[in-house]
This record gives sequence, structure tokens and C-alpha cells, in this order.
Amino acid sequence: MVIDPIQFSQELIRCPSVTPVDAGALDVLQGTLQELGFTCHRLPFAEDGTPDVDNLYARIGTTGPHFCFAGHTDVVPVGNPDDWSVDPFVATIKDGHLFGRGASDMKCAVACFTAAVARLLAAKGPSLAGSISFLITGDEEGPAINGTRKMLEWLNSRDETVDHCLVGEPTSVSQVGDMAKIGRRGSLNATITVYGTQGHVAYPHLADNPVPRLLKFLSEVDGAVLDAGNDYFQASNLEITTMDVGNETTNLIPAKATARINIRFNDQHSGASLSAFLEKHRQNIGGQHDMEISISGESFLTAPGKLSDLISAAIKTVTGLDTELSTTGGTSDARFIKDICAVSEFGMRNATAHKVDENVSLQDITRLTDIYEQILLGYFGPPE
Repeated sequence: MVIDPIQFSQELIRCPSVTPVDAGALDVLQGTLQELGFTCHRLPFAEDGTPDVDNLYARIGTTGPHFCFAGHTDVVPVGNPDDWSVDPFVATIKDGHLFGRGASDMKCAVACFTAAVARLLAAKGPSLAGSISFLITGDEEGPAINGTRKMLEWLNSRDETVDHCLVGEPTSVSQVGDMAKIGRRGSLNATITVYGTQGHVAYPHLADNPVPRLLKFLSEVDGAVLDAGNDYFQASNLEITTMDVGNETTNLIPAKATARINIRFNDQHSGASLSAFLEKHRQNIGGQHDMEISISGESFLTAPGKLSDLISAAIKTVTGLDTELSTTGGTSDARFIKDICAVSEFGMRNATAHKVDENVSLQDITRLTDIYEQILLGYFGPPE
């Protein structure tokens, strides 16, 4: 079975699968994988307070080594469709580029890997020694509660193990192959609310203004140097993302003030250690206050080794590039997968991800398919 990665990308993009709606995207992928001989499992998950999400796990082979491709078919909203030069869900090709929501992030990568697997299976047939799987969620762009994390729990309940995993997130910068990810920084969010006593600005001694106390706390934590980075990670950074009082009156001392901060942290910290850092500074606020902390992911590093070597060698073979192994950027579902196996990320250029007129070049689709094929050949060996 031969799969055209460009046409298959178009089929996926034409499904308006804005999180948490699947809109048929997983049906398109499942139908193709079943034709290739994969055993497919649809895994819908639900949790109170979050949208129901459908997911797909597909595997061919029953023995090791087990190579998994992970990713997602859900996409972010298009924004104002009138701002697009094309319909975001028609998958228009113009000027050598494929346009559509999800082209970069990351439906084309799913199509490229599917096409690469089809080539490998056609070449090796029954002689494939090992297993290939697809771990595809519809909840990567959303809360990430009913997706990859629960799929991994399902795999564990079946005693299925994965040896290596490639996540097809858009990691390339200027050209496909110039960057792959071998880790990610962690992310911590905190909301701090300081309470005071409302009053007239002309009689401050009869009120308690919470704003200066909150500003003092924010100044302390924002001015702290968390670290200087290391060989694999840039320095951790704390950012104040909002401060709200909600006071529309000019002569009123407010009753409370709230701020939110986000910390992107490297492997010199953990969510727990940074929570302790915030708690320490919180003690200086004084008066009544509270703080809520949530950790959306811990930092992790897959040290350079077999997987990164395979990716780098495949990129070199196809493009001649020496790829940069990086940990920059935001979080991805690799933050869950790193708990079960070695994981790296590599995919399309990220220049237009989530943007109006999201697109990838047709040449990049062809090139990424070739690289994925080389990764598989390096992992399972060339045809005999």
C-alpha cells in the first residue's frame, strides 16, 4: 500500500478537529492504519469538569523492540476565518505550500509518519522484527487530561511497554531537520490573592491596601535569579502574567488584589522545589492572603543516545544538516511519555503553527516523510 503524504495530509486537515471535537480525523487515520495491518483501539476518556475526548492507539507487531510515534489530531481554533487567505479546513495548495489549520501542528507529521511506515512495511513485510505503534490523542491542545496521560495508563494496564517514542511536534526552525527536542522545561502556574480592607483613599488609616503588599511579593520573586542554565537547558524564567484589582473607582482602596505568575524551569528545579521557593517569599506578604499552585509538567531530559543518534543520522542522510538537539520551547505530551521510555520530538517547521494561514511547503512534507523512513530503517534495519 502506497500512501501519498501530501494527499493524506489534506484528508486530515479537512477534518475541523478543534479540541475537543474529533470531526472524523481519527476515523481517517484508523481506516488507513487498519489497511496497513495495524490493530486499532479507540480510547474515549471522560472526566468530570472536562470535555470528553476520543483517542487512537494502533499497533502492528507483538514483540520488541517497540517504536512508538505519538502525536495529536486536534487543533487550536482558527480565530477569525476572514483573516485567512484560504478556508482553514479546505487544505488548499498554492505556491508550493499546503495551507490549513493543523498543517504545521501537527497533522502533516502524522501523515508523513504513516506514509513512512507504509514504505517500511512494503519493503520488509513479515520480516519486521518488532512493533510499531501510533499513540494519537485529541486532547493535546486542550486540558491534556483525557488524552495521552490516560492512554499511557491504559497501556500499563495491558502490560504493554514502549522502548522508544518519537513525538511529531513541529520542532524545526528555518528548515526541516535543523532542530529536534530531547527534553523540555517544566511549567508552574501560581495565583496569589492578597486581601485587605476596602476604604476611602482620603482615610488610608481606616483601610488596608493589599496592592503594595502584593507588589512587594512580586518584586521579590521576579528579581530572584533562579539559575544560569546548563549544557542542555536555558535559564529558568519567572514571568508575571497578570495583576488584577478590578477597581473602577478612583477614590477607593480595594479589598483584594490578585496576580498570576508562570515559571518555566529546567532540570535544576522541580515543581516541589519551586513551590517551596514561592511559599518562602509568601511568608513576607503579611496579613491575609492565599496562593494556588498548579504544575502542568516537570522538566525532563532524554540524554543523547540511541534515539537522538537515529534522528540525527536520518536527518543527515536526507538533508545533509547537522541537527541541533534542543530543550527550548513550551511543553508537549512528551512530558507524560518520558515516564515510560526514552522520548524525543521532531517534526515540521514551527514558523506558522497556531497562526493565521498556517502552512507547510510541499517539499517539507516530502522531506519529513523521507527522514521518518530513514529513522525507521535505522531502528529496524534495512530490508533483507
